[in-house]
Amino acid sequence: MSIAFRTIGVVRTDSSDLPRHWSISDVEGTLVLNDGLADGLRDIEPGQQIVVLFHFDRSPAFGPDDLRQVAGDTGMVTGVFSTCSPIRPNAIGFSILEVTGVRESTVNVRGLDMLDGTPILDIKPHVERRP
Repeated sequence: MSIAFRTIGVVRTDSSDLPRHWSISDVEGTLVLNDGLADGLRDIEPGQQIVVLFHFDRSPAFGPDDLRQVAGDTGMVTGVFSTCSPIRPNAIGFSILEVTGVRESTVNVRGLDMLDGTPILDIKPHVERRP
C-alpha cells in the first residue's frame, strides 16, 4: 500500500537554535498555508493550542538499525516508538503549539521545534481529555 500526502504549507522561523521538543520550546515562528487554504483557519484564535503534523524532510533515511536509538540526553538505548526522534519509519512529526496570532493564511505560533521551511501536513485543534 502506498500513501501520499500533500503539504498544506511551510514553517517559517528565524531561529536556527531549536530545542528537540515542542514541550521545552519558546521559539516563535509562522505557519504559512498554501494558496486557497486560508478559510480553513477560521475560528483559530490567539491563546489556543494547535497540533501541527509535519514532515521531517531533512532527516536521514530510516533503516533496520534505527529501530533502536540512543537517547541523546540520557544515553539510554530505546525503541524508536518510545522516542520523539526525527529518524522514523515514516518521517512524520507533531508539535503542540500556542497560537499568538492569525492573519489571512498565516498563523503566528510559539513552541516551535521545526526548522525553517519544514513542510506542514495538517493542523488540528488540541483538545484535552475530559475527566
